[in-house]
Amino acid sequence: MQKKKLCKYFEALLAIAICTIHLIAGISQKNTFRKCGYKSCPAGDPDKINVHIISHSHWDVGWVKTVDQYFYGDKNYIDNSGVQYIVDTVLDELHKDPQKRFVFVETAYIWRWWQSREEEDHKRLIDLIQSGRLEIIGGGWSMNDEATTHYMEIVDQFTWGLRFLNDTFGECAKPRVGWQIDPFGHSRESGSLFAQMGYDGVFFGRIDYQDKAIREQSQKMEFVWNASANLGENGQVFGVVLPNTYFYPSGFCFDILCSDEPIKDNKQLKGYNVDKKVDAFLDVVKNQSTKYATNNLIVTMGQDFDYQNARTWFLNLDKLIKYVNARQITDNSPVNVFYSTPSCYLQALHQIGNTWPVKMDDFFPYASDPHSYWTGYFTSRPAFKYYTKYTNNILQMAKQLSVISLLGSDKENNLDLLKRYQGEVQHHDAITGTEAQHVTYDYTESLANGVSAVQETIRAAYDQLMPKGSAPLPSKQRFCHFLNVSYCDFTETRNSFMVTVYNPLAHTVRSHIRIPVTGTVYSVKGPDGQPIQSQLVPVPQQVQNNPEHKGNAQNELVFGSDLPPLGFSSFFVQSSIANDKKEHLGRETTKTFIPRRGTDLVIQNEYVKVTVAAESGLLKSITNLMENTTYSVQQNFYYYQGMAGNNSKSENRASGAYIFRPNSSEPIPVGAQTKTKLVTVGSEVQEIHQTFSEYVSQVIRIYKGEHGVEFEYQVGPIPITDYYSKEVISRFDTDLSTEGIFYTDSNGREILQRKYAVRSINIIFKITHY
Repeated sequence: MQKKKLCKYFEALLAIAICTIHLIAGISQKNTFRKCGYKSCPAGDPDKINVHIISHSHWDVGWVKTVDQYFYGDKNYIDNSGVQYIVDTVLDELHKDPQKRFVFVETAYIWRWWQSREEEDHKRLIDLIQSGRLEIIGGGWSMNDEATTHYMEIVDQFTWGLRFLNDTFGECAKPRVGWQIDPFGHSRESGSLFAQMGYDGVFFGRIDYQDKAIREQSQKMEFVWNASANLGENGQVFGVVLPNTYFYPSGFCFDILCSDEPIKDNKQLKGYNVDKKVDAFLDVVKNQSTKYATNNLIVTMGQDFDYQNARTWFLNLDKLIKYVNARQITDNSPVNVFYSTPSCYLQALHQIGNTWPVKMDDFFPYASDPHSYWTGYFTSRPAFKYYTKYTNNILQMAKQLSVISLLGSDKENNLDLLKRYQGEVQHHDAITGTEAQHVTYDYTESLANGVSAVQETIRAAYDQLMPKGSAPLPSKQRFCHFLNVSYCDFTETRNSFMVTVYNPLAHTVRSHIRIPVTGTVYSVKGPDGQPIQSQLVPVPQQVQNNPEHKGNAQNELVFGSDLPPLGFSSFFVQSSIANDKKEHLGRETTKTFIPRRGTDLVIQNEYVKVTVAAESGLLKSITNLMENTTYSVQQNFYYYQGMAGNNSKSENRASGAYIFRPNSSEPIPVGAQTKTKLVTVGSEVQEIHQTFSEYVSQVIRIYKGEHGVEFEYQVGPIPITDYYSKEVISRFDTDLSTEGIFYTDSNGREILQRKYAVRSINIIFKITHY
């Protein structure tokens, strides 16, 4: 009997314990999602002009300082900025007052701060995010450029940023709006990606000055962006153009580094200026209300790396809100000011149930004034642009191989470093080439470190995927990272080696592989062990003279193969003796000759023919052999001479990394005469080598079985002894009648129709309900 009572006693205790645990868990879960997102938005007054104060700080993920220098506040003689101090002091201020709001954007810095702080600070940040006082917007690893990025790079950098936010902070950290306030123009594909990722809207800081003027006059600063020609509503996102790029209104910078007057509200002290500051702010509101379509206005308060001492900002903003709202009682003012966030502003617009104009195209090119077209960055630092694409290709390959080969998390973790660095270089002052030189070096070093880490994953994946019983892979695979300058130390110093090529696409691809070699006779065997056709092709002399061509290869071994979808093929290369008849199978000696004077040069395969004029040495025509149609096509290299200036005003704008501004509309040929030095003819590839000047050369190339013509050029070093900047271009002149219509891709995805010298700013936008 005593035993039974004891058992029931413990059963009762267990039941109480279980109920208590469930209750605590319920409270914890309720607190976790207690009031974030749209639920935390302040309520405006439908009968007043509601001014949403957006407290923010724009954090470039590298620009004039490296990303880590910006985070630590290092090298402040370059720029006085330290992100860690911004985060610390903002958290302090938000905890003091539940009415205050702030937004973070770039996850690269949030991650750095999180890694550098202890649990107590972590809890403070989590509490603010879960209460909606601190909102994450954008949420990518960086605020990516939209002109020079590929859509895969954009998706990856958002994936890396959003994954950290979700894994660390949960649902309340999910961004609801995009915040593309500093990129230099906006692509249609970016809008489509925001829509597909579930964002409700995107905020823009920079659009063309003429476009903005028309939108302000017609109150079309907010619109529905149909950002895809194929996705319908699934590619539709709401757009908002900010009134002051992303800066504070003139006269209202309260940062510790600013020189605007603070709000002095003690009449016992000298300099009382409340009335003056309130009047000035009401003028800002009055002016802005004529440009926006509703009684909700957005006012950004912050700029680059502001709020290192958040107290100076919030103290003055508190006073501004207090005294502006006081005018509602004293002067019957219709202006109602409060702390808010971009997503809360978007919610306020949505609740009105207005109709909105519709935009169908993109925001390129971006001009800030008549002499400042921000198109220079399309080509700034081309070698760095190439390297970001090259290392991204390696990342895509490594990701695919790690999944296909079912590698464990240990090997997949090797990818994290390159994912992080790839996210950073998509930043709008990184891949654009607009950063300082030492910052470019830092980006490049980071990418190289990331590539080194993923090579172990690639090696492990190949080991896993190789058929059982096959020949083992070499003890250490080597990557040829300098094939763009025909240099690979490994292949140049070996008599035999294996070349493994991976196809990342979901369909079979016909590819021609080019390997730098120093020998004169080689044989190539395919994955089945059978000889395949190969050809030795001379490396152009200009490439051999390139300082980065550090080897001794004077030829490249060229062979073609069909690569399996999402798979790889291995080829076995052997340097052989010239009189070895057995090894001659599949090998061909290239015919190389200097063209005769007065004779047009012709190279062709079964699909296309290219003709170079004897007199000029320039491209003359291209013939589609399948349709027996010949098109007149001339091509030459020119340069625009850059405008010199001191940038003191619009008329004195200089051409540079951001802005392309030539001093004449007519380009200058890079050389007086084009020389055609040699022609290479073989069964795998045919080439014409051209020299346009001491610093510009080109190879026109046609491969066996391919429908296209390849133009591979080398430019540089560009002479600057005359102290003029030069923008080198390749121009094709044709007899096609296009009426100015041409097409470009949008971030490598959908195609966008354009018309030469015509902008879309005068289009009458269709009105729809959002």
